[in-house]
Amino acid sequence: MSESKFEKAVKYVQGLPKDGPVKVSQDDQLDFYKYYKQATIGDVNTARPGLLDFVGKAKWDAWNTVKGTTKEDAEAKYVAKLVEILKKYPDNEENKAFIAELEA
Repeated sequence: MSESKFEKAVKYVQGLPKDGPVKVSQDDQLDFYKYYKQATIGDVNTARPGLLDFVGKAKWDAWNTVKGTTKEDAEAKYVAKLVEILKKYPDNEENKAFIAELEA
């Protein structure tokens, strides 16, 4: 898995408008988050957030589920997750081209 595919996927995901044509669920967002953190930082390296930090806990817990995953595997899973989501929109030509680029 070339890092450039991962970087392209990250740029695409980070640029998705909240009310755009491609819908990303909260679970999908957590998947992107955990694979990104694992690929760029490695295993969780902070204490779990406090009781009232619901978002922080959800993110920390998601990241912790991929503990031990290699950088390369995390990058590949991030890209695969994006391809999976984009394939839900088969009529979008731009998505088709981007999928072909990521799967090449």
